[in-house]
Amino acid sequence: MEEKIKIAGIVKESIVDGPGIRLVIFTQGCVHNCIGCHNPETHSFSNGYYMDIEKIVEMVKKDPLLDGITLSGGEPFHQGKVCGILAKKIKDMNLNIVTYTGYTFENLIKEIDINDGWKELLFETDILIDGKFDIEKKSLLLKFRGSENQRIIDVKNSLEKNKVIIADI
Repeated sequence: MEEKIKIAGIVKESIVDGPGIRLVIFTQGCVHNCIGCHNPETHSFSNGYYMDIEKIVEMVKKDPLLDGITLSGGEPFHQGKVCGILAKKIKDMNLNIVTYTGYTFENLIKEIDINDGWKELLFETDILIDGKFDIEKKSLLLKFRGSENQRIIDVKNSLEKNKVIIADI
C-alpha cells in the first residue's frame, strides 16, 4: 500500500523556506491556530487532499537544483509517521530536511514516545524551525521564520548534546 500524506499544496522551488532551493510541502491540519498565521487555510483537518509520497519523491528526483525539502503546514508532526517516511526517502537521496513546527524542540522531546511518528520525523529532520508564530514578535527581517521566538535548530547536534543548538545558516 502506498503511503499518503494529506497536503494543502506544494511549492516546487522556494528560497524562503530554508537554505538553498527547496521543494516545500504544506501539510494539512494544525491545532495551533496562531493569530496572524501565514497559512491559515492549512488549519482545518477536513480540507486538503492526499498525495502518494512516491509522487513527491519523483518530483524531487526530476529537479536537480533542489538542496532538499521543507515540511511546513499546517503542522507536519500531526502526520509525523508519513512525513518521517518521506523525509527518510529524501535523505537517502543525499538531500536535507527542514521542518517547521508550532511545537518547541523541548516539547517534541518530552512527548516523543507518546505521539505517533514524532520520533520518525524529528530524527530525519536536519533543521527544525520551532515555536508558534507570535504576532507580537513578528519581524520581516528574520531569516526563514516569522517571529523572534522561533528558533532555527540543528537537530542532530541538539540530540547529541541533549540541548538546543542553533543552526549556523
